[in-house]
Amino acid sequence: MPGPGPHLMYAMGSGLCLTSISNGRFSPHHTLFYTINAFFGPDVGSFTEWLGSLFGGSAHAFGSALEDLTHHPLFYILLLGLPLSFLYSRISSYLLHTQLLDSLSRVPLTRMQCFLLISAGSFTHFFLDHLFEENGKTTTYTWILSTGWWQSRAPVNPDAVVVVVFLCACLIGGFFYLNRANASNSIKKKSYQSMLLVMSIACLYCFWCAIQIYWISPRRPAVGEEADLGVLVFLAIYFFLPYGLCIMSMSPKDHDPNLIPL
Repeated sequence: MPGPGPHLMYAMGSGLCLTSISNGRFSPHHTLFYTINAFFGPDVGSFTEWLGSLFGGSAHAFGSALEDLTHHPLFYILLLGLPLSFLYSRISSYLLHTQLLDSLSRVPLTRMQCFLLISAGSFTHFFLDHLFEENGKTTTYTWILSTGWWQSRAPVNPDAVVVVVFLCACLIGGFFYLNRANASNSIKKKSYQSMLLVMSIACLYCFWCAIQIYWISPRRPAVGEEADLGVLVFLAIYFFLPYGLCIMSMSPKDHDPNLIPL
């Protein structure tokens, strides 16, 4: 499985990119807590299990139980998200007041921002774990591959060609239409509308694939031999969602320094 290096470098590198393109709204405080949770977060149970093994008995049993509960993208957030968000907000305040870590907004992270970063870090952690753990035979990775066609050479069904071409054409055509030069909408609104377009096409694409794989009997290849359903679902949950949460956690452009962190 990925060790400390890949988890830390992937998350911190992503955080630094967000800091650069956001002009500091994704501050070093954001990057720090996002990185900590992307690495150590869901693995806190593994550390506790190892620590409990040194003492044996009930301590080891407690560590094993905690490891089973927290090494999960959702359970980690549900069990530890709230208390850790309080802790990280206090740490952010301390780091800012002692000038150990800079922040463009000059205010500590709120508890909501910390909770979003904890959630993003958890999903980012499993982005690497699901791909590079258990010799590539994790449950998630196995399911992704199962949505492809491996029995023989995949037949090319005319209806699949029509549907896929239509959806891809709608995606490209819609993008051109929403971002045309003479449109009066702001760039932010254009980006928002384009994102809704991508999400809509992705849902329809996944719906088509799911029908071919799970509804029709006997099963048919959805898009040739490609495992598009698994790939799209995986990317949506473990790649795009964490970045979306990071973007939501960014500090506002005009931050009132008198606000109380909540």
